[in-house]
Amino acid sequence: MNQSDAIHRIRSKQRVLRMQEILDLGITRHMLYTLRDAGLLEQIGRGVYRLAEQPSLTYPDLVAVAARHQNAVICLTSALSFHQITTQVPHAVSIAVPQNAYAPQPDFPPVQVYRYSNSTHTDGIEQHFLGGVVVPIYSPEKTIADCFKFRNQIGMDIVLEALQLYRERYTVNHRRILAHATLCRVHNVIRPYLEMLQ
Repeated sequence: MNQSDAIHRIRSKQRVLRMQEILDLGITRHMLYTLRDAGLLEQIGRGVYRLAEQPSLTYPDLVAVAARHQNAVICLTSALSFHQITTQVPHAVSIAVPQNAYAPQPDFPPVQVYRYSNSTHTDGIEQHFLGGVVVPIYSPEKTIADCFKFRNQIGMDIVLEALQLYRERYTVNHRRILAHATLCRVHNVIRPYLEMLQ
């Protein structure tokens, strides 16, 4: 198979691909590395590739993590950043995984893993289509509740800023936030802060 045929096969998928998906197209590792070294294929994460000709990705780290780890959900500061309710620039992609699931630790992009119970892991997920990949990200309301739950790890200043920016940029949905907070067992902690938003 020549480079042109390999590019055509990858182009037909029109999305970010894991290495195994490229190999499944009949493309050898040698050809994959040849395409990468020639600048025709871009590696956006460990074992995750896209054609260099494709439009640039807005959220390459989120796409790379979602492509590699199907049970991970973007959470906390990464979700805040995606929903534009923080001024923080995450130094790693924050992901939620089920309590007993394998916790990925790729070297690039770096990830910060948080373990969630099965009920809180599946609660409040939105599916966003980014770069041809479905990226699961917690909703703004679920993210606010999660931030209160993990306030000691991420810092109360980030939590309060997120709540303020949420109020400025979204229609505040007290009921939805409280429903997520109840599941996260921070209902009593979050209630006084929500009352200040009214």
